[in-house]
Amino acid sequence: MRPVDRRAVASGLLAAGLWAASAAPGHAQTWPSRPVTMVVPFTPGTTSDVIARSLAQELSAKLGQPFVVENKGGAGGNIGAAFVARAPADGYTILFATTGQAATNKLMYKQMEFDPQRDFTPVVLVSKAPVIITARPDAPYASLKDFIAYAKANPNKTTAGFPGNGTLGHITGELLARNAGIEIAKAQYRGSAAILTDLVGGHIDLGMDSLAAYVPFVIDGKIKALAIASSQRWAKLPNVPTVAESGLPGFEASVWYAMLLPAKAPADIAARLNAVTNAWLKDPKTQEFLANFGAVTAGGSPDDLKAFTQAEIDKWGPIVKAANISF
Repeated sequence: MRPVDRRAVASGLLAAGLWAASAAPGHAQTWPSRPVTMVVPFTPGTTSDVIARSLAQELSAKLGQPFVVENKGGAGGNIGAAFVARAPADGYTILFATTGQAATNKLMYKQMEFDPQRDFTPVVLVSKAPVIITARPDAPYASLKDFIAYAKANPNKTTAGFPGNGTLGHITGELLARNAGIEIAKAQYRGSAAILTDLVGGHIDLGMDSLAAYVPFVIDGKIKALAIASSQRWAKLPNVPTVAESGLPGFEASVWYAMLLPAKAPADIAARLNAVTNAWLKDPKTQEFLANFGAVTAGGSPDDLKAFTQAEIDKWGPIVKAANISF
């Protein structure tokens, strides 16, 4: 029997390994090879649904397979989010999440079938819709600074309307009261329409909610805009200052939208989704489209989204706990 040439064997194995590596493409090279489901955890026609459908069209066009939006509403978005968390981590099921499912629901719901940090792979922060602080048209204050001074002089004599217990509008009000050192009575509504009706009618003093529904009423002079809780002024209401400009530095509160995959999804698939979405967000048509919903583009890397989510959880955790918000 002839002795084995170990160098020849090693060389052959190395060559075979190199061939296999080159012959076996990465996930992103073969993905997507069939339709992809994008789960929106709310009903059709909501802002998140409309934005998700526009993004899904772009992904379909750029990646060559249909991206099909599927609505799975209920439990503050937790039903749809739990569905995606349980899905195979193969890139064929995506969650189009809002602030709640991606961060704050964890702070409020006693029983959740998923953990947003443990059970999802971050892809990209899509956009933010800042909260606007508004007042009744005949209010004796025209700015947030004036309102804070008024509230300090008249504790618990002003009532703020929020679009539901635990909503971004609600916890923004709690954050404002805490940071400004004021006391505000709270009125919970089912959505924005009823808040606007009572604001215009002078039945409540303040309304805090995401921008879109309130802008026409501000432009028409039916209500006052005191401040916007974003890092910079909003282009369509350039004369309305930010909360930070009004004496509360670093104060930000936005409903935000993000794309997530199930945990352990391939990083190269997340990278492809991220790249297409970031390119879409840079398009002026996309920016104008989002502005119609009171939203601004975001973007960034998966790591940026991961850090942003953690910062949101850290920011809202003490507020939710102090307000004893739980479901």
